[in-house]
Amino acid sequence: MTPDVPVRIELPGKVIHLLGTAHVSQASVDAVRRAVAELGPDCVCVELDIDRLAALRNPERWRNLDLFRTLKEGKGSMLLANLALASFQKRMGLATGVKPGGELLAAVEEAEARGTPIRLIDRVVRTTLLRAWRQTGAWKKIELLGALLASAFEKPDLGEEDLAKLREQDTLSALLAEVGEAMPAAKATLIDERDRYLAEGLRRAPGTVTLGVVGAAHVPGIRRELEGTGAPVDLAALDAIPPRSRFSRAIPWVVPAIVLALFVVGFAAGDTTKLAQAAWAWVLANGSLSALGALVALGHPAAIATAFVAAPITSLNPTVGAGMVAGAAQAWASRPRVGDLEGLLDDLAHWQGWWTNRVSRVLLVFFFSNLGSSLGTFVAFGWLKDLV
Repeated sequence: MTPDVPVRIELPGKVIHLLGTAHVSQASVDAVRRAVAELGPDCVCVELDIDRLAALRNPERWRNLDLFRTLKEGKGSMLLANLALASFQKRMGLATGVKPGGELLAAVEEAEARGTPIRLIDRVVRTTLLRAWRQTGAWKKIELLGALLASAFEKPDLGEEDLAKLREQDTLSALLAEVGEAMPAAKATLIDERDRYLAEGLRRAPGTVTLGVVGAAHVPGIRRELEGTGAPVDLAALDAIPPRSRFSRAIPWVVPAIVLALFVVGFAAGDTTKLAQAAWAWVLANGSLSALGALVALGHPAAIATAFVAAPITSLNPTVGAGMVAGAAQAWASRPRVGDLEGLLDDLAHWQGWWTNRVSRVLLVFFFSNLGSSLGTFVAFGWLKDLV
């Protein structure tokens, strides 16, 4: 396939011109505008979802971030994942010198200027990650989380070969490809499903002439799908998020129940010394490790103290996490400034910026204090069974 030249795919009653682009290339931006003008398609399909288009249109959207509300609504983890992706995209842009996704936005703008219908044909990133998460076993989830976090903090040190690869795929695909290599079992969800999803979006586009603008890495998979059996893809099935397993739904309730049962047994035995030791074991294990997590995040002393006090209590309450409380304390004690919001993505392009920017530090306090509290719960179990 010649770079930036559309591939012609003929289907019954429809012709699809599939333009594989480099998401960090000015040449691709020019090729997209030229293709829209020369082909005059009935519809332009773009490898974006509504959230990613909004991010391209408004890269400074983080200025309106309400941290307190985000933590209160239990969306801290999703915000952290979104920032990890934004950080990855920013670093790739710095490495190549071109704003990632510029040609996708150019396709939308060029189509809008000509009054051509537009279709956003990519699956929402949150759905992709949740499908991979729900279909992954407990130990593999740790690998998945580690791969995502590693991509967020990895220092961009790219050679010419790495840059050439980046010019053949979008930053989202690059991130998911890294995770897919670390977890082959999740590759079907993270990568292959997106090719099928994009292909079906092209197949369903209105009109007889369609222009599809996608990252070059997707072109082979989309072609195989479109030129294959022709059987339609069930998009609803690919959008469905598998329910949590009974085990994962039960854990937040089972753990507090077991702990409380152990204390009841100790109380019934009438050994107040052991009961007091058990109580201290629970408080120290949860509180200390949660506070240590807040310290690792360079949290404010108020946030560290809050993590220590909150963790032993929140560990017994499935609806509230220690990170939520500690993160709120961090946001209150070290309020993010306008400059932190305005420079958020620039700061996150380097791993040190995660600790120096007050917005991201709140999320690090949220994450690490939660992690410490979870580890503390299991440590406490080892003590409780011996003390009660």
